[in-house]
Amino acid sequence: MRQLWKIGPRFAATLLALATAGPAMAASSDAGKVLYEQCASCHGPTGAGTEQGPALVGIVGRKAGQIQNFRYSRAMQRSGIVWKEDTLAQYLSNPQDVVPGNRMPFGGLATREESMDVVSYLESLK
Repeated sequence: MRQLWKIGPRFAATLLALATAGPAMAASSDAGKVLYEQCASCHGPTGAGTEQGPALVGIVGRKAGQIQNFRYSRAMQRSGIVWKEDTLAQYLSNPQDVVPGNRMPFGGLATREESMDVVSYLESLK
């Protein structure tokens, strides 16, 4: 009985944690589409790119700074980054922190959730 008492509080704490934990927040492509509107002036309404911003279609898995016919900063060209979901979300949260000296005139999204939503939307672009 004494051993049950010792295990009891931990078990109760585990049950409490499970009971109060919500479902994991999944990134929302729909929310990301709305947030992307602030990116569209440079990257185009469909992410196909403009003279001000490179194409973002297919960005996840692509090496940074390598799109033909777009003039990237040296910082971006030399970053050595291959855009993964997490790296891209970090960049969207604070571009100068991830690639110091890049030319993107954007301070970053307010929350990690917003960044993941935009990444989800970018992944949906074809």
